[in-house]
Amino acid sequence: MEESINQQETSLLSELHRVFGERTVDLRTYSPLTLAYIGDAVFEIIIRTLIVEKGQQAANMLHKCTTKIVCAQTQAKMADTLQNIMTEQEQDIYRRGKNTKLHSSAKNASLSDYRKATGFEALCGYLFLKGETARIMELVKLALDNL
Repeated sequence: MEESINQQETSLLSELHRVFGERTVDLRTYSPLTLAYIGDAVFEIIIRTLIVEKGQQAANMLHKCTTKIVCAQTQAKMADTLQNIMTEQEQDIYRRGKNTKLHSSAKNASLSDYRKATGFEALCGYLFLKGETARIMELVKLALDNL
């Protein structure tokens, strides 16, 4: 079941492109909310995977552990932690996401945290669609380590 160490890892995005074809839309034309939409899913799959790999737990415990991290307050703290680490381009994507007109309101977060979380998710989405999975992992790891 364990894969060979020498086998090349394939990213989810490259596998999607292989199976379903390359994207035809220019990434620069995506709205910040579109980037945040996919970034939310990317961030959640990272966190869920990390939690599941800690060991077998009941589904409700997995959910509780996940929601503590995949929430606006935590994502806002993570974004604050990463400010000095982001490249200029990453800061621009984050800012665009944070400053975009929101079409929904935060359920259990301040507007400030909700905006920062949207910026963080937009950054995750942008990096994912750009194929920079390693950079997402680096940023998430640094942020988690500093929580």
